[in-house]
Amino acid sequence: MTSGPASGLPTGAPPHSQQPSPLTSPLLAGTRHGFFTREGGVSDGPYASLNCSTRSGDAPENLAENRRRVAHTLGVPATGLVGVTQVHGPRVITVTTPWPAGAGAEADAMVTTQPGVALGTITADCAPVLFATTNGQMVGAAHAGWRGALAGVLEATIDAMQALGANLSDIRAVVGPCIAQESYETGEDMRHAITSAQPLAARFFAPGTRPGHFQFDLAGWCVFRLERAGIGHAAALGVDTLSDEKRFFSHRRRTLAGGGPLGHQISAITPGVAP
Repeated sequence: MTSGPASGLPTGAPPHSQQPSPLTSPLLAGTRHGFFTREGGVSDGPYASLNCSTRSGDAPENLAENRRRVAHTLGVPATGLVGVTQVHGPRVITVTTPWPAGAGAEADAMVTTQPGVALGTITADCAPVLFATTNGQMVGAAHAGWRGALAGVLEATIDAMQALGANLSDIRAVVGPCIAQESYETGEDMRHAITSAQPLAARFFAPGTRPGHFQFDLAGWCVFRLERAGIGHAAALGVDTLSDEKRFFSHRRRTLAGGGPLGHQISAITPGVAP
């Protein structure tokens, strides 16, 4: 799996010197997509710099500019970048027309076939998962923390794409930057909640450094669930949000540091243009 600046992007950069440079995946070829980092925005302090969470305490004008930059990078109007109010559940929304930033309904995934609409998912350790059909004409985006993944948000996204006409074998999915196993210490309660519902998930828990604790492979578990659902291809970028402070916001890192305000990065995808 390789990553780098998104290809096939529009010319004419916005009038600011530093611009976003998202990670991409060849599995999502035919779309415009990006797993954006925290770099390339205008926010400062704990939100520096490409914070895209409308539920943070960041200045509204900074959020608007950051989201405009993301939309521009993907070749859609600023009004075309949509998101939902994420609640760690399995609900999926089929997007036909965009809505204002911050006005999305409670859900954790979206699917669309509409050109000019970019689906954005907000994360700061949870797994952003981007989906596309092989022709790039249908896309999806899901927010998969362990609760949402356990509730079935990834499978529900696949179901929603099939309801729009996608063939299961034509769907591809990529798990973006999220907290890595070596950074994700959990307790027995979380391990029990996951493995009691899905015993095969035990393989994604390694012994922790403290008694009764484990290191959880969130990305690996997400890929496992995607493959079990029967899609054509699934992979993870393998990028750890906690250890890479320069490029990523991290809820766990903030918690370990004693709390405080937190920014979030965005991952987004828009359908390709039909040939």
